[in-house]
Amino acid sequence: MNNMNQTLLIELLTEELPPKALAKLGAAFAAGIVNGLKARDFLEADSVATSFASPRRLAVSITKVRATSPDKAIREKVLPVSVALDANGNATAPLAKKLAALGFPELTVAELERAVDGKAESFFYTHTAAGSALHSGLQAALEESAAKLPIPKLMSYQRPDGTTVQFVRPAHSLIALHGAAVLPLTLLGLAASNTSLGHRFLMADGSKKIVIADADSYAATLASEGKVIASIEQRKEKIRAALLEKAGADQVLMPEALLDEVTALVEWPVVYECRFEDEFLAVPQECLILTMQTNQKYFALTDSAGKLRSRFLIVSNIETATPAAIVGGNERVVRPRLADAKFFFEQDKKKTLESRLPLLDKIVYHNKLGTQAARGERVAALAGHIAGLIGGDAALAIRAAKLSKADLVTDMVGEFPELQGIMGTYYARNDGEHEDVALAASEHYQPRFAGDSLPSTVTGTAVALADKLETLVGIWAIGLAPTGDKDPFALRRHALGVLRMLIEKRLAISIGALLSTAAQMFEFVAGFKDPSAEIYTFMIDRLRGILRERGFSPNEIEAVVAQNPDRLDDIVQRLEAVQAFAALPESASLAAANKRITNILKKNEEALTASGNVGVNPALLVDTAEKNLAAAVLRVQPLVDAAFAAGDFADTLKTLAQLRDDVDAFFNDVMVMAEDVALRNNRLALLSSLHGMMNRVADISKLAA
Repeated sequence: MNNMNQTLLIELLTEELPPKALAKLGAAFAAGIVNGLKARDFLEADSVATSFASPRRLAVSITKVRATSPDKAIREKVLPVSVALDANGNATAPLAKKLAALGFPELTVAELERAVDGKAESFFYTHTAAGSALHSGLQAALEESAAKLPIPKLMSYQRPDGTTVQFVRPAHSLIALHGAAVLPLTLLGLAASNTSLGHRFLMADGSKKIVIADADSYAATLASEGKVIASIEQRKEKIRAALLEKAGADQVLMPEALLDEVTALVEWPVVYECRFEDEFLAVPQECLILTMQTNQKYFALTDSAGKLRSRFLIVSNIETATPAAIVGGNERVVRPRLADAKFFFEQDKKKTLESRLPLLDKIVYHNKLGTQAARGERVAALAGHIAGLIGGDAALAIRAAKLSKADLVTDMVGEFPELQGIMGTYYARNDGEHEDVALAASEHYQPRFAGDSLPSTVTGTAVALADKLETLVGIWAIGLAPTGDKDPFALRRHALGVLRMLIEKRLAISIGALLSTAAQMFEFVAGFKDPSAEIYTFMIDRLRGILRERGFSPNEIEAVVAQNPDRLDDIVQRLEAVQAFAALPESASLAAANKRITNILKKNEEALTASGNVGVNPALLVDTAEKNLAAAVLRVQPLVDAAFAAGDFADTLKTLAQLRDDVDAFFNDVMVMAEDVALRNNRLALLSSLHGMMNRVADISKLAA
């Protein structure tokens, strides 16, 4: 390797960094330095950067970093010729002053380049600027990177010399190595060196400095001499593998967010097994899992059937052959939390969900929309109506909707808001409610996120639709529609949930009717204005996104969505039919013809209306091409109607392929806008009939390029 091109290492050692921000801080620290060096031309095209982040350090290593940036040819504009020369063509005082300011006082006019600059001529001078040393460019890049870090909250602290510094956490040392050479950099009052510190507890002397011989040996030296795995990804995968190994035949619950947070808390991760008393398994396992994950950062275990085990795993920052103290300490810590969960559960079961309903009248949903109790009445009425439309039991839906928010006033949900709905199901079962009512307590929140499952019962579906539609209409009506990236009431998620249920459960109900009925629930709210039309448009935009994710092209989607569908139960089947039609050799020609027909009919809307649009008069068919097209339409129409009535959208569109030759001949041979009004209107009527048949399934003109 060229001795001038070496691996660069920058490390900033600090007090413990905020774990939830560590990954972003590490990535931003590295990216800022890389971008700064790239902008200053210190990197090769194939330079590779590696980011490091541990609880006490941010670091980056970059291969093939130049010791000096390349010389650059710089073309400077000096002055316009009209200013640089006097009437006799001699250099003026302003030119001499400008050349001196540029650092070239000895230059003569003859040495300058004269070139057109816009509408006038100017003098230019091209010179070579020597490259700069790495430490100067890196100093600026380092400062820029530190200043732009996504720091959650700045901390002010004093350096030993009494100066005040602001950073995410107090910084203790800085490494800046180019190969084995220490670069003369400073940051946050620190001067760069080649030493760092290892693990706080696993080193015999935690204050002993570790010498990093060169930039390439950084990670290996920290691991072997300091008991620190600097790479956040390596630590995460080591934890994941150790958890799976310790779990054995059981399943380990390790959400990525928890795994990320634990990775950011340890430098040398070791997994140990702990246990709690079996008596706690009588508590709903969701409560136990949540308290272990949220409060203690522990990993719960379940058997192959998903039932919680009484053993759990912890990730420690200390490796020892005798972990009894660590295990015992963590078991003692978790026990009171589990006992609290058990207490809340037992206390909550003493009161029925129904008896809690009056408490909802004391919880304000929104000051313009009333209380949670008032909202519950609206959702219940709407759920009963929807249940009737989708073949459900209206009484069950109403009951489920009324009880669906009662768990909000339980002790367990008060302690763990994430359990709302889940606890409602447990408590409803404890109260002896119908299983559909119990399931709806949790299922009415579904889908909670992209890819989440939908309600499993008709009752749950009715309540879920009602809950989301009531939120959409109510919140939109009081002027809180989503704007930009702001959507505090998650209306986008609610709209997507409604759409998914209508599509995936193939519910044959009208979107417009649903929104209209939801709006009726607010008739007693002062100043209420029905926002249904705006919400429909909003939902159709979300629908496009759903369909794109299913793999349909924008043109295929527009062919169906442009018709402003009011039902979505067959929209996927229509799109699949459009997709199949688009693959036919006749599709391009028919799509172009349909687009042409659409434009003609739109321009002659008044003429068609005035003529009464009574249909095609065979006696007024003059040209052979229009006679053939009219005959073809009569022949194909019954086939199209039969296929459409049978729900065979693919065959409906495929049948249209028979018309291509007659349609092409018609537009080649027939003048639609004939001077004879009767002929013209008859031809428009023929096109109108054809247009209606061609667009039964979708607006195929949208397929035209």
